[in-house]
Amino acid sequence: MPAKKKVVKAAKPKTAKVAKPRIKKPVPAGSSKAVKPKAAAAAKPKEKKLPVAAKTAEILSSEVIFEGPLFRVLRDRLIEPGGHENVRDVIRHNGSVVILAIDKSKNKRNPWIVMERQYRHAAQRFLWELPAGKLEEGEDALAGAQRELEEETGYRARKWKPLVEYYASPGFLGESMKVFLAEDLVAGNSHPEDDEKIELRLVKLSEVVKLIEKGAILDGKTLTSVLLYARKLEAKKAK
Repeated sequence: MPAKKKVVKAAKPKTAKVAKPRIKKPVPAGSSKAVKPKAAAAAKPKEKKLPVAAKTAEILSSEVIFEGPLFRVLRDRLIEPGGHENVRDVIRHNGSVVILAIDKSKNKRNPWIVMERQYRHAAQRFLWELPAGKLEEGEDALAGAQRELEEETGYRARKWKPLVEYYASPGFLGESMKVFLAEDLVAGNSHPEDDEKIELRLVKLSEVVKLIEKGAILDGKTLTSVLLYARKLEAKKAK
């Protein structure tokens, strides 16, 4: 007789235990255990330097259409740095100097400033302004500033320092304005030109700034020079 086969009972599959997810209880906002969200650090803006243009326009032709004792007007045909061809009328000028003459003998924090009042036909009004004048062709700027200060005011200065240079209206005017700070003043006799009728005043810096804020001073070179000097002086006081 054939041997009886053993019947093997199949093992029942074990049910895998499912791990219960751990649920964290919410922490009250006032509790010390509450985790505060980290504040994202504000990214500091990177300081970018202003690009300095290395390329200038290519002049195709230049024609003098007016010439007078103070300036000449040129009509230039040119290719601008961006590649665009254009025609521009430009006033060419030897450049000018501006003198911010300061007297600190009585008060270093609020010095006196040499101011002039004269009639300006282009503006059709009298203006309060700093001493200034045109440079002769090829004249050194500092020498020109020293000459103009003595001619218009009679003052000479033992200390000279450049303050700033700017272009008043570069859209059509090529005149560069070089501002000098003149200190340690010595009074003398003025000898202005025949067509210059100048009234001189010594005015405190604080008073000039007040006049600027009130709109009583409209001359651009005076606005630029006095406000820049006042800002530099305040920066020195803060140190």
